[in-house]
Amino acid sequence: MTYDVKTLVVGAGPSGFAAAYYACPAGDVLIIDSFTLPRDKSCGGMIHPLSLDILKEIAPIPEEMLLEPRSVYFRYNDWDRNIIRDTDLEFLNLDRAPFDEWIMKQLPEEVQVMDGTRYLSHVERADGRLEVKAVKGGGEIAILCDFLVGADGARSKVRKNLGLGEFDKYITLQDFCILEGEIAPAFDCFWFSEIPELGVGYIIPKSERVLVGLVYYPGTLGAHKLQDRGLEILRERLPIGESIKREAWIAPKHKSINDICPGRGRVLLTGEAGGYISPTSGEGISWALDSGRAAGRAIAQNLGDATLATYAAGVEHLRKDIRRRLWAFPLMNTRWGKTLMGYVPRSLISKATHYL
Repeated sequence: MTYDVKTLVVGAGPSGFAAAYYACPAGDVLIIDSFTLPRDKSCGGMIHPLSLDILKEIAPIPEEMLLEPRSVYFRYNDWDRNIIRDTDLEFLNLDRAPFDEWIMKQLPEEVQVMDGTRYLSHVERADGRLEVKAVKGGGEIAILCDFLVGADGARSKVRKNLGLGEFDKYITLQDFCILEGEIAPAFDCFWFSEIPELGVGYIIPKSERVLVGLVYYPGTLGAHKLQDRGLEILRERLPIGESIKREAWIAPKHKSINDICPGRGRVLLTGEAGGYISPTSGEGISWALDSGRAAGRAIAQNLGDATLATYAAGVEHLRKDIRRRLWAFPLMNTRWGKTLMGYVPRSLISKATHYL
């Protein structure tokens, strides 16, 4: 089968959604995703205020999608010394799968979505258009497009086919556990020294459940055994019951600012595929929406070969922000840096958190 569209978007997450939504004025858009939609990506399900600012242009998040507590405030928790630092940064609290399903329903009718379709490769033709190979249900399909948007995450095949280097990758395991009592309405960011492979962990109440996520450094072996031990440690103080679901995922770790790339030619990289994710907090939805929107807006201007430069200018603020965060990250990521949190005044930590 052969398709001919203005824009092909690979990846149906927030980044791909935003790129497709804003690229529509330029012509037909096709989104493909290797997963069967709605997909179930491992995620904390926290909606940052910056995400809400972008979504206001499209549609408000329905109240019925929110869990209890409706919102949670972010705080730092030094488990070893039992030191907690509250902040005034609040996130809306939901599950990721219904959120992804909801945003895809906001797409204009002109956008075609094809799930269960895996991107294979692309080549540029003599006329400048891109010829993309993909596979669906065991059969190969061809897609001809003017622009290709790689919004396919940390393992992006679009990025790889551009000859760009791969990221280092954190290993993230999440357990949805039964909540057997009350815990603070907080997005708890914690660490403890008993598991040296642990970069950071998080605890989030989700109605009758509690989500426990542990993020391990690249190269960690035996992550599932470490996860079991981490849960044992947390259960000594918190009413965390048995795990009813465990998810595993990876997250990109920047080696340097050179990991950031907006794309090449008429191929634009958004979200994690382009390296647009916070290296200090791991928050990615707002970065995905922001970079996807910039890509879609650039395509909608019908600038031809100048589209990439326009997109790069549209995400330069993200690149600068990542550079600043990478400067602070080495200290934050050490045991000494985490220990210093216990000595910083609460008001200063709360203010600094908005920049991390």
